[in-house]
Amino acid sequence: MTAGSRIVAMGHYQPSRVVTNSDLAEIVDTNDEWIRSRVGIAERRVADSESVADMATFAAEKALASSGLTAADIDMVVVATCSSIDRCPNVATRVAARLGVNAPAAFDLNTACSGFSYGLGTVDHAIRAGASRNAIVIGAEKLSDLTDWTDRSTAVLFGDGAGAAVVTAAAEGEQAGVGPVLWGSAPDKGDVLRIEGRQPYIQQEGQIVFRWATTELAPFALQALERAGVRPDEIAAFVPHQANTRIIDGIVKRLGLGPDVVVAKDLVESGNTSAASIPLALSKLIERREVPSGAPILLFGFGGGLTYAGQVIRCP
Repeated sequence: MTAGSRIVAMGHYQPSRVVTNSDLAEIVDTNDEWIRSRVGIAERRVADSESVADMATFAAEKALASSGLTAADIDMVVVATCSSIDRCPNVATRVAARLGVNAPAAFDLNTACSGFSYGLGTVDHAIRAGASRNAIVIGAEKLSDLTDWTDRSTAVLFGDGAGAAVVTAAAEGEQAGVGPVLWGSAPDKGDVLRIEGRQPYIQQEGQIVFRWATTELAPFALQALERAGVRPDEIAAFVPHQANTRIIDGIVKRLGLGPDVVVAKDLVESGNTSAASIPLALSKLIERREVPSGAPILLFGFGGGLTYAGQVIRCP
């Protein structure tokens, strides 16, 4: 048993191909102003040859290289994804094989856009229980495989990418760097965002999702803060799921976050990358040194299911 876990390094990967709003306007009846005013997205990255496992591996390699650990130190690999076309072997074992990790616990989980926070909570529990010592948690998505590019209501939203965290046991006497997870779902509303069938496209009841996110999620984010013993005015940054700038602004307002809090809005350049969105945005904040080491950061994912999960972490 240990006192908890902490994130020691982050890494991310995005494909090189950029698809702008103007590019989409050549495919569907839309325009840059319409997209920016409704969701806040300016562009997104779209993978060509890269698979979910490829992107997950690239992000994990970057995180591992920055962690001071080697593949031999890793005993658990968890991948959050809802878009992998290849179901077996799972993405986690594919990543472990490419990294050279020997005999890890390796599994995928699917709670869609809240997946990274679910994965981080699960790994934290495993480390606290002594079932793991050093783990890699990855959110990776290739949503372009599941996007109907003729449907302007969904084609403008999604992008591809991956983000990864190396999580280790906190040393004796050291403050835990991953706070208690607050997680849950509203399964009675689960059919408002769907990826179903053998050749699926993402289908979404956007207005229902928007109302749910803007009216019901802030109290859950507050509970995540309370479980960590952190007040809203004490956090240095807020990294929510990157779905819609209006949703993010609404949650920020209801949490009462001040102007000094860094609020991640990576969706402007990355679009909605589902389970990848939080680690992708967090990795960029850390890489740009926008948050001081040790400062508390609130993570909060929400989306398909309808699932949600959040926790406070300490910046690596």
